[in-house]
Amino acid sequence: MKLRQTTVTILMADDDEDDSLLVSEALAESQLPIELLIVRNGEELMDYLYHRGLYADAEGATRPGLIMLDLNMPKKHGFDVIKEIKTHPELRIIPVIVMTNSSNKEDIYNTYDLGANSYIIKPRTFTSLVEAIKTLGKYWFEIVELPL
Repeated sequence: MKLRQTTVTILMADDDEDDSLLVSEALAESQLPIELLIVRNGEELMDYLYHRGLYADAEGATRPGLIMLDLNMPKKHGFDVIKEIKTHPELRIIPVIVMTNSSNKEDIYNTYDLGANSYIIKPRTFTSLVEAIKTLGKYWFEIVELPL
């Protein structure tokens, strides 16, 4: 198995600060070469990708290698974010991983129908979260070739 030499940026959109902190700690514990950038809602995520609003001066901002997205967020719902990303000619190649508390079958179906690459129900314990992040990291950053 290969180990990627460069650091990969994950752009995470989650309005729950506790969940963001736990994912950040889990990534640190996984010891993968990943930089985590966190935004608080879908609108802010799109601002980052389009270099507008708070990110207007970030022309050289790192393009994420992967997007982690909660579905139920203020300002712009996760479904709307996926649809916008997956219909944009330059953004659609970025893998979108939904990590949410919802186990609703309709949410799962709609997520994949819109073009998301994975759907993960947030683990309930920190140990399970670390294990999920390690597995996610191994898959997306050691096995899969990303269009970086």
